[in-house]
Amino acid sequence: MTDSEPEKLYDRIFVARQPIFGADMKVWGYELLFRHGDTQAAAITDGDQATTQVIADGFTLASRGMRKGTRALVNFPRNVLVGAAAFVLPPERCVVEILETVEPEPEVMEACRELKKRGYTLALDDFVGQPGFEPLCEIADIIKVDILHKKPAEVMDIVKGLRPYKARLLAEKVENLDMFTVCKRLGFTYFQGYFFSKPEVIPGRKLSASQTTKIKILKELNQADTEQDRLVEIIQTDLSISYRLLQYINSARFGLRGKIESIQRAVNMLGRQNLRQWLQVIILSDMNSTDKAQELVRISVRRGRFLQLLAADRPTPFGSDSMFLLGFFSVLDAILDQYMDQLLEEISLDADIKAALTDPKNPAAVWLELLDELDRGNWGRLEARAASMGMSMDLVDRASIDAAAWTDEVMGGVY
Repeated sequence: MTDSEPEKLYDRIFVARQPIFGADMKVWGYELLFRHGDTQAAAITDGDQATTQVIADGFTLASRGMRKGTRALVNFPRNVLVGAAAFVLPPERCVVEILETVEPEPEVMEACRELKKRGYTLALDDFVGQPGFEPLCEIADIIKVDILHKKPAEVMDIVKGLRPYKARLLAEKVENLDMFTVCKRLGFTYFQGYFFSKPEVIPGRKLSASQTTKIKILKELNQADTEQDRLVEIIQTDLSISYRLLQYINSARFGLRGKIESIQRAVNMLGRQNLRQWLQVIILSDMNSTDKAQELVRISVRRGRFLQLLAADRPTPFGSDSMFLLGFFSVLDAILDQYMDQLLEEISLDADIKAALTDPKNPAAVWLELLDELDRGNWGRLEARAASMGMSMDLVDRASIDAAAWTDEVMGGVY
């Protein structure tokens, strides 16, 4: 957070950002899920809580780090939809997502027509084939189909019922790769859910020589006795990493008066521990350049920083740096599409951290479950999980916001 940003904004609102992929597994956009820190409940739940200010501030928070051209889906209940709240958002970036609780009554339809007239894209949320929503299906540009726990035949029936409409179809709550494949065959255009965070392990496929080299560097970075001179050597032998370090150190985050052009000076300013952590992020990002992998790297960095911040405020099973590694490596298998236990054999990690990453029954794995609820924007389950671990939502919110801001700063020079 910079000094110019109003701190009260961050005290009020937390935003989760769920990626939406095209059939080619490139990121098309994100759904924004708002939570209001004062009420510890979803901010966009009714017309009283979902104010224009919440929507505007939430979009500002969530759009940091988003690539140019990606879209943002924002949930609109009835009272906000028929008001003027949407008009504070840029139509070229934002998609108005009409909640499934909104009935196609005259006032609603008039609001939808006005939004379309002003250039907004409309999405209909959580459609499951229910009757009575035909007017909204006709005006919607995108129809989101909830496929959680549905069999392929059930999804096919819903798709058949939507064929008379011109809307593109978005499959939401896609939790595994098999359902992603089914929906792609059925003609869905967009896909949302955590299918992409599961590794797609293909027998016989091995890491490339470049990935193997970077695994070795990660191993070296995780050794406690890695000297700063060795870190400098790693940076100086890679032109891309050198450039990104100078870009990072000269960013607004550090507020330097003069430009730093020396790698050695940049290293001295960061310090050994911060440099090692920054290098871990860069090396992991370089291991797979696909949209799916880059999105997972961003999630990994945020997860690691979130756990590290929590460790500074309360007892955790590992020290703060080890908690960072727990979150940071938690989706490594999906980034590289390899089995987690095999990958961890090549990386120097404490045996207890490895156990937490590979055994869901390990006592420390509860921290990974907390991360999963946070990533999915399951606010009710997140609050229950935090309470069971003796944490207030105020602490969770602040750590989440700070972790997201730190991730945007560190990842700013990655792409």
